[in-house]
Amino acid sequence: MSKEKFTTLVSHAVPLPMENVDTDQIIPARFLKATTREGFGNNLFRDWRYNANGTPVNDFVLNDPKYTGKILIAGKNFGCGSSREHAAWAIHDYGFRVVISSFFADIFKNNALNNGLLPVVVSDAFLKSLFDAVMTNPATMITVDLEDQMVAVNGQYEEFDINLYKKTCMLNGYDDIDYLLSISKDVRAFDLAHP
Repeated sequence: MSKEKFTTLVSHAVPLPMENVDTDQIIPARFLKATTREGFGNNLFRDWRYNANGTPVNDFVLNDPKYTGKILIAGKNFGCGSSREHAAWAIHDYGFRVVISSFFADIFKNNALNNGLLPVVVSDAFLKSLFDAVMTNPATMITVDLEDQMVAVNGQYEEFDINLYKKTCMLNGYDDIDYLLSISKDVRAFDLAHP
């Protein structure tokens, strides 16, 4: 999906200090009828963002104007539950480019990486320091450096792991087909060398 290169992001962040956020909370099943990826951001966390009558829930973080940015900081075990790819679509479509947590469900993590959304796993202690920094001062800037695999805030930093193939794809804005096309000469040379 992604044609957007990701190298370094410096942004404010939105804190969602809730654990075990499942994909049905991220994007409720009743909104999965669309056949394209656009528009899912409108219903991101729909049942937490809006009352039954459609009015905003004032104390939900996405409705709080002091929190903005392209980074979502989430509690442990984010993206658990069903395997719906729509959860990653909704987060990306809303405008987030990074989700930071201390643990992601594997399927959500892979769906995120396949859709231009960088899931960053940090330690519980560093996650707490990110929450503390942003909730104390919403103007706090966080740096996510994919090339060096590092997250930094207020002079503290922590490295994170990422699959090398997915890192290469994100740095270059490749989907799987783009990646194969980028190495087509090498594939052809290998093929010719091994008849």
